[in-house]
Order: sequence, then C-alpha cells, then structure tokens
Amino acid sequence: MTIDTITGKNSVIGLSDPLKALVEFYTGFNARDVDKCMQNWANRNDVIMCNPIGGIRIGSEEITQAYQRIMQGDTQVYVEFYDYHLFECTDVFYAVGRERGYAKNDNRLNQKQIDLSIRTSRIFQRINGIWQQVHHHGSMDDPELLNQYQAFLLKGDRQ
Repeated sequence: MTIDTITGKNSVIGLSDPLKALVEFYTGFNARDVDKCMQNWANRNDVIMCNPIGGIRIGSEEITQAYQRIMQGDTQVYVEFYDYHLFECTDVFYAVGRERGYAKNDNRLNQKQIDLSIRTSRIFQRINGIWQQVHHHGSMDDPELLNQYQAFLLKGDRQ
C-alpha cells in the first residue's frame, strides 16, 4: 500500500514500516509536538538536519532546539510530503520528494500566511528494530520564498 500525500493524518493500517515512520514524523510535526518528532529521530550526536530555518543542526539536542523554535512560537508551520520516492535497503531507507504547505501567524494585529514549497530528503536507519531518522535535508528552489520564510519566522518570534 502507498500514500500519494503524507499529511500526518494518514492511517498507518497496512503500511510498510518505512511509510509508518514517515507518517509518524509528519503527525508530530503538524501537531507541533516536539517530543513526538524527536521520538522519530535517533537519539545520537551524529544525526543531522539541514533546513531553511534551522540551518545545519548536528545531534539530537540541536535538532530539538530547532523544532522548539519552529513549533513553540507564534508561527504555525504545516507541511505535507508528496511526489516522493522511497528507497529501502536492509537497515536504511531514504525518501526523496517535495513538501508543500504554509507558515501562518495569527497574532492580534494581523494574520499573514505564506505558501511553502520545499525539496526534501529524509534518511532513516533501523536501530534495534525501529526505523529512526538520522538525516533530513530541505531546501527551497525559490530564493525569494526562502527570504520571505526566514523573515516571516523571525518576525513571528518577535511579536
């Protein structure tokens, strides 16, 4: 069984373990649940996340801090994973595709939203029988959108 778009609200019944791991990540991310996201990651010092907001984060502690910044501020970020390909080896799988979604800030003064388009790859390793994320890379094709997104999140943190 496959899923065209992984939103985090997908049923995991009948899915392969790699797809379940991806759904579980997006479930935590879109629920703004830092702990659930970090349960999806290997708790190690050599895991790496490279994304438009967090920059390069190495180790579980730095990745946790990046998610806290994204999820615990005034700005809500929602993404769904689509147009992806999943490649599985014995104890590693990786998923390469696109994310679409939005960043939205509903403060008292005004409401603003920008649409997101991100190229994304995620690498998982089977550790003690459980698929855990060890690498994530996200980038934006449009440099102007990247500038808007970074400014939007920074501004949202200050309001």
